[in-house]
Amino acid sequence: MYDRGMTPKNLRFHQRMDATRRRFLTVSAAAGVGGTLFPGALLALATGSASAQPAAGDDLHAWPAVTAQMIESAAAIAAVKLTPEQIKMMLDGVAEQRSMALEVRKLDLPNRVAPTAVFNPVPAGTPGPQAAAARPVVVGPAPSVAGISTAGISASEEEKIAFATVRQLGELLRLRKLRSVELTRLYLGRLKRYDPMLHFVITLTEERALGQAAAADRAFAAGHVRGPLQGIPWGAKDLLAVKGYPTTWGAAGFEQQSFPEDATVVKRLDAAGAVLVAKLSMGALAMGDLWGYPQGSGKPGGRTRNPWNPKQGSSGSSAGSASATAAGCVGFAIGTETLGSISSPSTRCGVTGLRPSFGLVPRTGAMALSWSMDKIGPIARSVEDCALVLNAIYGPDGYDQSVQPAPFHADLTASWETLRVGYIAKAFAAPTLRPVAPEEAGKLSPAAQKKLEERRSRDLAQRSYDHRYHAHTLEVLRGMGVKLTPVELPGFHFSTLLNILDAESAAAFDDLTTSGRDALLAGQESDDWPNIFRAARLIPAVDYIQAERARSLALAAMHQLFANLDVIVAPSDGEQLIATNLCGQPAVIVPNGLRGPDAPPFAAGAEDPWPDYGGPGTPVSITFLAPLYGDAKAVLLAHAYQQQAGFLTLHPRLG
Repeated sequence: MYDRGMTPKNLRFHQRMDATRRRFLTVSAAAGVGGTLFPGALLALATGSASAQPAAGDDLHAWPAVTAQMIESAAAIAAVKLTPEQIKMMLDGVAEQRSMALEVRKLDLPNRVAPTAVFNPVPAGTPGPQAAAARPVVVGPAPSVAGISTAGISASEEEKIAFATVRQLGELLRLRKLRSVELTRLYLGRLKRYDPMLHFVITLTEERALGQAAAADRAFAAGHVRGPLQGIPWGAKDLLAVKGYPTTWGAAGFEQQSFPEDATVVKRLDAAGAVLVAKLSMGALAMGDLWGYPQGSGKPGGRTRNPWNPKQGSSGSSAGSASATAAGCVGFAIGTETLGSISSPSTRCGVTGLRPSFGLVPRTGAMALSWSMDKIGPIARSVEDCALVLNAIYGPDGYDQSVQPAPFHADLTASWETLRVGYIAKAFAAPTLRPVAPEEAGKLSPAAQKKLEERRSRDLAQRSYDHRYHAHTLEVLRGMGVKLTPVELPGFHFSTLLNILDAESAAAFDDLTTSGRDALLAGQESDDWPNIFRAARLIPAVDYIQAERARSLALAAMHQLFANLDVIVAPSDGEQLIATNLCGQPAVIVPNGLRGPDAPPFAAGAEDPWPDYGGPGTPVSITFLAPLYGDAKAVLLAHAYQQQAGFLTLHPRLG
């Protein structure tokens, strides 16, 4: 769900360069701010160690009495000035707050229990989406499959089948040129063959898959066709519950976790006749592409790889979903996004991703990371495929209260020439060196300053190279007859609202922090979950609520941005990624070419591996954004662009 951009470390670096959240936190730390809900700050201070745990579970008596000095220190963390008299007056009340927090902590609050507050991304005073009857996606004529031979499938023919689109596979199945059991065995074989190289499988669901495939073949033979996904093998990000199989969330300590009921999305794809072949890797608890046990432990896990360059990670956190799709090992996959986790791996692996509007797809049975930001969507080879999958999984389920009664009426045969299209002009401008905050530069040694400048230069070279692909996108669109209107994102510091994500994720996994089991997670650096969860316990509750109030202003500003537009075109990274994830707008991420032999190199294994993405022969992407619940319009233009741009048939050569 969560990637903080390209990879956790990359986006953190870009945020520093953009004077966004990282700098904000740095300045706060320098001022004595460290942070969470105010009682949480006192708990940490009372032990004398941020990592200390209660001596007797959550017993109030295991903690030292609250003192005036503790409150004074906590007030500095919260950036609140208090007089000695005020502190004295607060002692009893703060002690009671801590007592209440410890009582709540004793409750069984599993990840599936959501807060009572339900995020609604529709700005106040704006009409919400209106319910409408479901409709099938309107597609063009059936694709030609004349060039695909299914008799005694050779290695070359396997490649054609493996990288066929969902529509092409559906046509082969409908015409009975291929059986779903044959297709399922083909994909299972490829998953087994390429997993040692790419590390994208957590659990194969072979028995379940072959049973579903056989049922699909019987239905085809009887003339019963449920829809375009019938008989198509797919993979699930391993945060979706599947009865009878582990749902590991990609994290050590959860290897044997299972649930008695399938996630809603799984149920809906079952009903559509799709065939689940694997639970696919994800960054531990939806962070990046590193899953399972810590590297070097000798236990399962590791970094999921990019099929275009297996020396680099696939990005995440929908790491396996993008990698397996790109490698031709599933017909499509399901991913999730909180802050870049469909967008980033789709870009890295050269596949198409559809991050729907917040509240379009129910998350029942999926791991919660941020109740107000998590979204579930498809990753596939084409926009058309993504539309077919989204059509099967969207809509209220009666359980996820965030789901809106919004329609998804995609017509890929409609006239896209009439769409009102904008582009984020600043994002398409020639790159320049990102400024470094004086207060940050002043803390660095001369050697560190030199290293930073070298990284900034390499970053500029990478962005300058990729800029040519972004600029060409606008040329192609204009050549298609699209009238482009330059726009800019609202002048709102979206990154300063990311305390919302940190606080919600820390609450979702509070038991890991309080029990010390966060030490099992694969990532243990400053930008990984254990440290983020600990720091988030020091975000004052009042500041969390203030950030949510500020988010109301952000929602209104983003609504105004889209007021006179149907689609906005943007690079797949940058500030739009943060803004749209916080405010809920949908995005379609489309492969946009391969970097040439003159691209800045990928620096694998270096002491300072920057950039840790890109390099010759790796994909770039472009993103099509739309207003809330305007997903179908973004799909329409993205589909037209994908057909025109000619990158749909590109796929990696795995040997």
